Amino acid sequence: MLKNVGESSLDEITLEKGFYILHFQNESNTIQNFVREIDSSFIQMHFCLRGNSKFLFNNGSYSFDVLDNRSILLYNPQRTLPINLDIQPKTTLVSLMISIEKFHSLFSKESGYIPFLSSQNSNKKYYDDAEIKPTVSIVLQQIINSNINSSVRDLYVKGKVYELLSLHFQKEESTSSEYCPFLVDEENVLKIRKAKEIIISRMAEPPSLQELSTEIGLNLKKLKEGFKQIYGDTVYSFLFDYKMEYSRKLLESNKFNVNEVGLQVGYSSASHFIAAFKKKFGTTPKKHVMSHNQ
Repeated sequence: MLKNVGESSLDEITLEKGFYILHFQNESNTIQNFVREIDSSFIQMHFCLRGNSKFLFNNGSYSFDVLDNRSILLYNPQRTLPINLDIQPKTTLVSLMISIEKFHSLFSKESGYIPFLSSQNSNKKYYDDAEIKPTVSIVLQQIINSNINSSVRDLYVKGKVYELLSLHFQKEESTSSEYCPFLVDEENVLKIRKAKEIIISRMAEPPSLQELSTEIGLNLKKLKEGFKQIYGDTVYSFLFDYKMEYSRKLLESNKFNVNEVGLQVGYSSASHFIAAFKKKFGTTPKKHVMSHNQ
């Protein structure tokens, strides 16, 4: 079972009965394993936004990979497909579990062009491997980077998951009309993803916006606009939230003191780090650790 310690985390949101989403983030240098029983009534959709993961079946007797920027869909009404997942280092994976009953309720009118809902595939096992569309990638990033108030986060994520499903199964000829040209240009989306990875990897000493713009090969205006459209926030506001979440996990691991954590995320003085942490979480790092340990 993957735990929220240090550089590895699992975020799970239950949208309703028979419908939930998992977000795996492995920023460590070691493989993390996740195991969960899933019964045969569920469709599994796994989206690898970065890195790669390996699914193991029959006690590891056979396996297959979910590679960078690929998605897989699994459904087998004849037998259970429990998740036994090796998440490789530097990997971001989002998994959607939806019961076939719930799926039918959403797509009953579209069953004609969704292969595994067709009459000839009814009650048969189904597997699909596809590249993640740029429009789907945007929605996935918005889901995992949602920083809105927790009381409405589940509602926000549920709406985004519906959008995700509609875009994933949408016929190709109609996708481009829904998004501006910048976001359906995969090269631009990849550059913005690279910008995010750069600021995360150098969060203690991040580059300036101009330096970042030059490094990814995208002009400053497009960097600002594209980052906001994909991640829902400005570059440095996104980085602040990431640094605070990262520091919270480090503190909760009980492996580092407040000064050490502050230095790791780029604060040269403990007082500045404490003030930033309190701004984000409404409490000091020390009080947060005490509350967490209790």
